[in-house]
Amino acid sequence: MDTHSVLIAFGLTLFAGLSTGIGSALAFFARRTNTKFLSVALGFSAGVMLYVSFVEILYKAKDALVAELGETPGWWATVGAFFGGIVLIGVIDQLVPSFENPHEARDVAEMRAGPQADPNARLLRMGLFTALAIAIHNFPEGLATFTAALKDTHLGLSIAVAIAIHNIPEGIAVSVPVFYATGNRKKAFAYSFLSGVAEPVGAGIGYLILLRFFSDAVFGVLFALVAGIMVFISLDELLPAAEKYGEHHLSIYGLVSGMVVMAVSLLLFK
Repeated sequence: MDTHSVLIAFGLTLFAGLSTGIGSALAFFARRTNTKFLSVALGFSAGVMLYVSFVEILYKAKDALVAELGETPGWWATVGAFFGGIVLIGVIDQLVPSFENPHEARDVAEMRAGPQADPNARLLRMGLFTALAIAIHNFPEGLATFTAALKDTHLGLSIAVAIAIHNIPEGIAVSVPVFYATGNRKKAFAYSFLSGVAEPVGAGIGYLILLRFFSDAVFGVLFALVAGIMVFISLDELLPAAEKYGEHHLSIYGLVSGMVVMAVSLLLFK
């Protein structure tokens, strides 16, 4: 792995993670969330992730593992790692209490009404726990973005953009309750911003652990894990959030648009 590729992969992972700051900024400058835009954007992100997982990432994982292990063992290893990724992110999701879960869709108007019914201490706790929950979720997402970018910069860029879109409403979920509990915009933005740092941290730890063991077999297992993680995120988080933020058809239009853009993008860079 050359230094240039590693730096690009880290840069894309940092961009994806710190996009929580975009959500934080939107929360402060908008009186209401543009729910139709968020619905389409989240659907688009899900479409990108689903298409690239099944059409590109899973097949690259299979090719690498079949080359290393043989036809039948390679397929079994690919399928096992894919569902292993789903189990991994599912367990992480279960460890986060539903109240603080960053993937419970919220909007600015709803959050602005919160302080009238909640004491400041409870709001601050909600914001801090949400920041922690996002950090936990972002760790495997960072490894996913980094691994993809390390093998294929264009593929990594596509995944980074999809995850960045997915992180914007998470920034809203962290910053608004912290702001209304403390009255401090800088502190609210900082917590939101820092929660996204877990993404490049996840990439860094993964890189340091796997660097000495990196081979085609390790790459294949990682890619299959990444595919599973992204499919789970799309089906469990992005599409339900897109549905809640807007009309059913808007989320589907976004989903199909994401698939089309990803498909054309992959064809153009073949």
